[in-house]
Amino acid sequence: MQNGEYLPLVADADGVIKSRIFPGLWLAVTSLITGDMTQVLAVLQQGLNSQEHTEFVEHLARQGC
Repeated sequence: MQNGEYLPLVADADGVIKSRIFPGLWLAVTSLITGDMTQVLAVLQQGLNSQEHTEFVEHLARQGC
């Protein structure tokens, strides 16, 4: 969101959208559309295992969230 407006995110070269607000929230767009939930969950898990997500969780913990 920028200036109160939602902005579309562009998928990377692998077809994955990565949230700017929630680091580690990765969505495999084509897999989601085609119903390949195994791949959707695998990509999501990669995001949750990423360093950026770990740092995000640590930041939240320091803030008492």
